[in-house]
Amino acid sequence: MLKEKLIISPFNPVFFLVTGFFLLLLSVISFLVKGKSEKVKKTVFVMICLFTCVCFFLYKYALSLDPEFDRLTAYIGGYNWWGELPFHLCNVNMILMPIAVLGDYRPLKSFCFFIGPLGAAMALLMPGAGFDHAYLFLPRIIGFYGTHFMIVIEALMLMTFGFYQPAYRDIPKAMVILVLLGLIMHGLNLLFRYSGLNSRSNFFYTMETEENPILELLYSLIPCPLIYLLPVLPIPALYMCFIVWLYHLFMGNKKGSA
Repeated sequence: MLKEKLIISPFNPVFFLVTGFFLLLLSVISFLVKGKSEKVKKTVFVMICLFTCVCFFLYKYALSLDPEFDRLTAYIGGYNWWGELPFHLCNVNMILMPIAVLGDYRPLKSFCFFIGPLGAAMALLMPGAGFDHAYLFLPRIIGFYGTHFMIVIEALMLMTFGFYQPAYRDIPKAMVILVLLGLIMHGLNLLFRYSGLNSRSNFFYTMETEENPILELLYSLIPCPLIYLLPVLPIPALYMCFIVWLYHLFMGNKKGSA
C-alpha cells in the first residue's frame, strides 16, 4: 500500500512533494549563508557540489547493479559506464559550477545558471525508461531525482548566494558555451562509438533521439545526427531572455521598494 502511494511521476502529488522539499532545502541553505563572507559561501557551495558529484557516482554504481534497469533499457543496450558519465546537458553542470565559482568566470556561471536548471528540468519532466512511474525509494529513483533536483538548486544558489545576477549581455556567451559543449560531446560520442567503448553513446542527444517525442519530430524533419538539433537552439536563447526579464521584473521591484 505504501509503495502505491509513493509512486513518482511528472506532475503527480509525490513529484510536487519532492519539488517542495528541494525548494525548502534551497531556502534554508541560502538563509544560513546570508551575511557570511564570500569565502564561506564559496566553501559551502563547492562542498555541496562535491557532495552531489559523489552521490551521482554512487547512484550510477547502484544503477549498474540494477537488473530491472538493464531490462527496461535493453532497447539502447542496457547499462554501460561509458554512457553514464556526467556529460549530459544536465549533469555536466555538476563539474562546471564549482569551477565557475572558484574561478569567478562569469560566462561559465551564466551558462550554469541558465542551462543547469533547463537541462535538469527536461530530465525531470520527461524521464527516460526506468525512471517514470516508479517507487520513490528505489535506489535508482532516489539517485535520479536527487541528483537532478540538486543540480537545479545549485544553479539557483549561484544567484541566492550572490555569485551571479542574470543579465541580457550574458546570453550570447552562454549560447556559445552551449554550442561548443555540444560539439565536444558529439566528438566524444563518435569516439566512444567507433572505439567500441559504447556503441550507443549519446551525450547531449547528438546521435539519436532515444524515443524523446520532441527529438523524434526533429529527426523526422532533419534525419542527420547533430544537425537535427539546430532548430532547438532558439529555445534556450528565448528561455534565457525570459529568465532575465523575470529577474529584473521582481528584483527591480524589490530594489525600488527598499
